[in-house]
Amino acid sequence: MNPKHPNAGRLVELTADIATAYLSHNHVQSGDIPKVLVEIHGALQGALQLRTASQPTQVKASPAEIRRSITHEVLISFEDGKPYKTLRRHLARLGLTPETYRQKWGLPHDYPMTSADYSKRRSDLARALTLGLPLGEAGAAKLERRPAPGGEAAAGE
Repeated sequence: MNPKHPNAGRLVELTADIATAYLSHNHVQSGDIPKVLVEIHGALQGALQLRTASQPTQVKASPAEIRRSITHEVLISFEDGKPYKTLRRHLARLGLTPETYRQKWGLPHDYPMTSADYSKRRSDLARALTLGLPLGEAGAAKLERRPAPGGEAAAGE
């Protein structure tokens, strides 16, 4: 085990989880448990090395691909090619932040994380609910739109 490896702690956790599952369902002599642990850990290290060696260097998105990924209704993810109204939740599931996503794919710092249509609908909803206005203005705006109590007859009296 190489404690300087960045995933060393994670490999130990995975080794323990796999060994626990294996040992709880299989009969193993107590003297063979260290051998099982070493084999599991070695297999995980080999899989990690194989994975990192086989990963090609990430190709940055071309300006044409960036333009095509942004539509009015959705944004196309460079990670999986699927359309999303907002990339934030999708990226969070993948363990990425908007900044790391932009860096990974060579996107400009102002690359949007929500589609224009989705942003507009959220903005319209916030305005309809008078969000963002100071309390005095919001209350006055609601009172102006609200009919007088008792309808038209109350206004004539």
